Amino acid sequence: MKTTRIVIAGGGFAGLYAAMHFDKRLARRADVEVTLISRENFLLFTPMLHEVAAGDLYPGDIVNPPRRILRHVKVVTAELQAIDLSARRVHCISVVPNRELFEFEFDHLLLTLGSETNFFNMDGVRDWAVTMKSLGDAELLRNQMVGLLEEATLQSDSATRRQLLTFVTAGGGFSGTETTGAVNDFVRETVRYYPPLGEESIRVVLVHPGNFILPELGEKLGSYAERKLRERDVEVIKGARVANYDGSVVTLSNGTSIPASTLIWTAGVKPSPVIESLGYKTERGRLLVNECFAVPGASGLWAAGDCAAIPDVKGGTGKFYPPTAQHALRQGVMVAKNIEATILGRPLKPFRFKMLGQLASIGHHTGVAMVFGIKFSGFIAWCFWRSVYLMKLPRLAKKLRVVASWTLDIFFGQEIEQMITVRDVEALSNRLARIRARAKQASSTSAASVLANSGQDKP
Repeated sequence: MKTTRIVIAGGGFAGLYAAMHFDKRLARRADVEVTLISRENFLLFTPMLHEVAAGDLYPGDIVNPPRRILRHVKVVTAELQAIDLSARRVHCISVVPNRELFEFEFDHLLLTLGSETNFFNMDGVRDWAVTMKSLGDAELLRNQMVGLLEEATLQSDSATRRQLLTFVTAGGGFSGTETTGAVNDFVRETVRYYPPLGEESIRVVLVHPGNFILPELGEKLGSYAERKLRERDVEVIKGARVANYDGSVVTLSNGTSIPASTLIWTAGVKPSPVIESLGYKTERGRLLVNECFAVPGASGLWAAGDCAAIPDVKGGTGKFYPPTAQHALRQGVMVAKNIEATILGRPLKPFRFKMLGQLASIGHHTGVAMVFGIKFSGFIAWCFWRSVYLMKLPRLAKKLRVVASWTLDIFFGQEIEQMITVRDVEALSNRLARIRARAKQASSTSAASVLANSGQDKP
């Protein structure tokens, strides 16, 4: 009996929801093997990432391990390195310390690799900025804020304090605006526990190249969000970009210099470099697929989510579906259905979806929303934001944890413990150095053994 092998590369929304569909259907069959390859052993619920940075939620509240969700799909924690389409193999490297290489064969390969942070070749920004793409980013930002508050109490110079407590965000889209609101709330509400400091030492700046922030929601809601941020003492600089950062001074494209110990970079993303290596057509770095998610000219190759450019044929605009979570999870289900249809000899169905709405939390129990074309803002929009994303969060256990965290936050406020210290970082760095040395030694020993054996085989 021939086994049909389906490999899903990427464990984000599109990848996990595709795996969940297979788990209920094809993966139960003895002649089908489905493998999900994910760089992390959990699904990160990114819409709530800024709440972790603000201390409203704990990191474990917004992650879901696929192994707790999938019963018949094989889950592998590894990073995709290369794809050999002619040999029908994917090459991976384990994320455990030994970093072992291995490969999987496939009949159908679904790419749901998501996106990566784009620093636009600015080395200073890459070296010094804090990003907001992963769970570690959010936890690092929160720890950095607490650490800087601690350090500022030891300084007597007001200018030094001001620099330590200046937070600049690059990018006024959803991620940048929500993170700015969360950072501003956390720092200003926490500073009261540091008697030597006052709110006059705090400076929070949002830099956006457009004419209004949150351009996805339109000028009216963007202007409202800006007004609410300014009321909370956030500076909004429009029509400029971050041009450089050396770890202490943020330089803008208009020549403005802002002394700051923290730059939060949310100004751009790019698809995985694996996409470019395939050699097929791309649209702004995203792999171009047809409306059924198949890559033209590549049998058995599919793509969905942020790494795929899927044409919006029904819209008639010639544009592509945006890379949002609400699109990705629906694309994951639909592409899984089309792969299933291909295996079973059934016709494929094109992807059709009209965006239900968009929501953003801008801090201080305030939000903005556009749902079914209706725009509203304020406390009601903030409550709606929380309700919608709470319903979308996978698994009942996680929903209950989030509700508990939100409830405790109302009565007791945010905690200010610093979970990652300099000593922890140094210990981890030393441990990783020992692991790398051991892995290098093992690799050299293995290579020497291969050479010795090859020499013995010679006549």
